[in-house]
Parts: sequence; structure tokens; C-alpha cells
Amino acid sequence: MPHPPSRADVEAVFLALSHEARRHVVAMLSHRGGELPSGYLASRFKHSWPTTTRHLKVLEDAGVVEVRREGRSAMYRLSRERLDRVIGGWLRSVAPADPSRTWASPGPRTAAGLAERAAPPRPRRRSRSRDRANRSQGATPP
Repeated sequence: MPHPPSRADVEAVFLALSHEARRHVVAMLSHRGGELPSGYLASRFKHSWPTTTRHLKVLEDAGVVEVRREGRSAMYRLSRERLDRVIGGWLRSVAPADPSRTWASPGPRTAAGLAERAAPPRPRRRSRSRDRANRSQGATPP
């Protein structure tokens, strides 16, 4: 089984995918396949060119897309291996455990049982009959 992705990788990829425009870029690159020029990607949005380039830079920095530069133009393609490693690895880490690999806890099974276990122990009360016996014999209580 492959190693789980680092926390930094997961944070970078999820942060990059947190914006709708960046998810749209990923979807376009995924459906069209291969490489797409930055001008083509920018033409699909209503926001400005600088905004588009900032979104592309966030995706590039997170490793979600790879860029091949040719002079003044840039060609973008999806980094499927990184997405599979990071997102797939994260999904595998939150998958339900195989029943054969689970263990039964000896601890409380209900919230009431947990509260009971966490409560401080109550001081023991002395019985009155013992107090009376001690007084009748002239002993002072401890």
C-alpha cells in the first residue's frame, strides 16, 4: 500500500481546489485531455486575465497542474498522478476500517458510561453505627 500523502500536500491541493474557478479549470483540463493554452483557459471565464493567471499559479504551486512554457505562451495539463496520490491517498485514509483489523475497546460504550468514568470519585461516608460505637467507647473520630 502506498504511503499516505503528507499533511502539507493535502492542505495545498485542497486549498487550490477550494475555489470554484480553479475546480472549473481542473474539469476543463480533465475533459479536454492533453494540454490547453492559458489563453484558451482564460477565454472561458468572465473575470480578468490577471485573475485567471493568479488561479493558474495557485494550481501550479499546489502541483495540481503542470506548465510547459513556450516563449510567451504557457500550456497547462492536469497532473493526474499527483491528484491520485494526494486525493486518493487522503480518501484511503478516511475509508472505513476492515472489520478484521479493528479492536474492541475495554472502555465505556455510552456517553453516560464515559461521564461516569470521568467523574471524580465520591468520598466514602462513614456509617453512623460505627460513629456511635466509637463515641460510646470514648474514641474520637479520625
